[in-house]
Amino acid sequence: MSACQIYLTTPSQFDPVPFGKTLAAALDVVKVACVQMRLKDAEDEAILRAAEILRPVCHDRDVTFLLNDRPDLAKETGCDGVHIGQDDMSCAEARNLMGPDAVIGVSCHGSRHLAINAVEAGADYAAFGAFFPTTTKKTEENPTPEILSWWRDIGNVPAVAIGGITPDNAPLLIEAGADFLAVISAVWNHEHGPVSALKNFNRVLAETSA
Repeated sequence: MSACQIYLTTPSQFDPVPFGKTLAAALDVVKVACVQMRLKDAEDEAILRAAEILRPVCHDRDVTFLLNDRPDLAKETGCDGVHIGQDDMSCAEARNLMGPDAVIGVSCHGSRHLAINAVEAGADYAAFGAFFPTTTKKTEENPTPEILSWWRDIGNVPAVAIGGITPDNAPLLIEAGADFLAVISAVWNHEHGPVSALKNFNRVLAETSA
């Protein structure tokens, strides 16, 4: 089994030019598997502009770049893939739109049924959570880490753990079987900045057995 990795999600609002420089500085120092651009309540033009700025930052550093919610804009801007929720375009529709090589992930909350359906529809990963309290988005389900162990044991696509993850609680999810840790607030709101935060996460990843 591959070691757990960092799945870095952007803040829900940011100015793309200075944020792109901040992201580049972080990716130059710290290992991250992928970046999901998550701009909420933004106009299409703002999403397109931000994607055009952040995509090359990631691609120049061999980091997968995903867009949240919008397969159509992900395809238009040359993103590597998209992360979709249960209220967005279906996984099957997203696959038909983006093609066989795109990375498509699906939010499955705490539902085994939704996770199995996502894989059957062509998802490349299933996202579970929120495991811990989070201010990033409203959550109605708070699964236990046991769902990660179940997912690992049935041998399907990778599991992304989301929701209130910090270096302190991350070991519980890594040991349960998370393949990726989706981190947001613990990185961007860290008192010493995102590089320091990501270094802390990677230290925990190295020290914790998957």
